[in-house]
Amino acid sequence: MTPDETQLTSTTKIRSMRMDDNALWRVSLDSPKGNVLDAELVGELTRIFRAAGAEPRLKAILLTGEGPYFCFGASVEEHRAEQVGDMLAGFHDLFRAILRSGVPVIAAVRGCCLGGGLELAAFCHHVVAHPDATFGQPEITLGVFAPVGSAILPERVGRGAADDLLLTGRTVTAAEAREMRLIDDVGDEPEALATDWIHQCLFPRSASSLRFATHAARLAFSRRFERDIADLERMYLDRLMATHDANEGIAAFLDKRQPVWSDA
Repeated sequence: MTPDETQLTSTTKIRSMRMDDNALWRVSLDSPKGNVLDAELVGELTRIFRAAGAEPRLKAILLTGEGPYFCFGASVEEHRAEQVGDMLAGFHDLFRAILRSGVPVIAAVRGCCLGGGLELAAFCHHVVAHPDATFGQPEITLGVFAPVGSAILPERVGRGAADDLLLTGRTVTAAEAREMRLIDDVGDEPEALATDWIHQCLFPRSASSLRFATHAARLAFSRRFERDIADLERMYLDRLMATHDANEGIAAFLDKRQPVWSDA
């Protein structure tokens, strides 16, 4: 740690530091090997964002991943029928906490950024990636869909590109992601590039005014998100999980085999 860094909190799956006299928090996913967003990690992130809303000097949160990958996505094991209700409720609360905090969030991405990891990055206000980073919303390949991705991707990249990612499940390169405006910049040192952007673009601003500006910029989306994520969660639990193929897709992934679709 440098003299201007202090540990923010002690958790099992996150490394977090206060920096620049508490104007910046660096929050790193640290759950090898792929920083999978299981219930424990999601709960830790949610608590951090709830705490951020009460920090008057905080101007930005830098979100990164330890190791070679940003995030493989949400825990597939927790998508099983007996766990998925609790998983979705906790996962969606994380994004409510991000919106309600009013703090600008900047992501620095290396390696794979998939599924729930892409939803998390897409929710950020500014995203920087390594040239070798890859992005995808592969839920459809497991017979399910991405509720948060369905809400945020059309806002970030437009309807056409969002449909492409959500309906095909394909993976795109950093160059493709930048072209579709999924990410904002590409560089060999994404953490440094993101930190420089924070220092140049956010630090000269008033922390309190940034909160108002952040809430204002996403006011309409925040209202839609609160409504739509509840509807999407009910669709997922009450209708999707009543189908054979949703359960087959999850089971096939966990069994490491090809799914056998019944189209129902």
